[in-house]
Amino acid sequence: MMSSSSSFFSVALLLAAALSPAAAQTWTPCNPMNVTTCPDDPALGTNYTWDFSQASINNVWNTTSGTIGHTSNGGEFTINKRFDSPTIQSEFYIFFGVVEVHMRGATGQGIISSIVLESDDLDEVDWEMMGGNNSYVETNYFGKGNTTLYNRAIYYPVDSPLDTFHNYTTHWTSEKIDWYIDSELVRTLNYADADGGYNFPQTPMTVRIGIWAGGDPGNSNGTIEWAGGLTNFSNGPYTMYVQNVSVTDYSTGSAYQYSDKSGSWQSIKTIA
Repeated sequence: MMSSSSSFFSVALLLAAALSPAAAQTWTPCNPMNVTTCPDDPALGTNYTWDFSQASINNVWNTTSGTIGHTSNGGEFTINKRFDSPTIQSEFYIFFGVVEVHMRGATGQGIISSIVLESDDLDEVDWEMMGGNNSYVETNYFGKGNTTLYNRAIYYPVDSPLDTFHNYTTHWTSEKIDWYIDSELVRTLNYADADGGYNFPQTPMTVRIGIWAGGDPGNSNGTIEWAGGLTNFSNGPYTMYVQNVSVTDYSTGSAYQYSDKSGSWQSIKTIA
């Protein structure tokens, strides 16, 4: 299922490792909106649950930056020093579906723990936890890499997201996106409410989970302020934990293909 684009993906991982911590989570190896041909996206095409206490998750998850530990607490994503940003990315894509992550965010001013769904044309759906805020988590989305507006983020109260594990679930269809915390619906984005649908995330997505320092002094002032302030790396290490991840792909093909440059879900072909 994963072999057709594996060599291309390996080269892309080297590119991701060279990017800044934030960009390493939201990059694309080939944007079909900008080039004539990109490799087909290998599909999950089913549902599966991964126990992150087991190193065997690496069969379908690639580490794009840093290293991931596997303990009885689950996967350990740790920033030990400046420029660390341990992140994993699924080899597979889903074309609408459900992503459920049981995790505990990392403490530390400016430290960001993230769950990101990202497509080749930079559609994006996010969960983010700020290491200096133990009361709220953020949901966000972007369409086609459009970052001209910053009014999409909404924060929700959570009981100690940096001390206890919670279930963060994204339910994604062509009509809407629902964000759930511990099975409670906290946000809905309807297709039409995202710039008439154009900025609605609607193309096949990988799943990316990682931790990075938004408070790194090399980041922009706006990023540092959003992250909660400058990070003091001497106060680390800073660790995020992931117990398990369940993913359901609502399509059942072997791969997904962009048929044009519209970026619409109707333009995506499912390959049997």
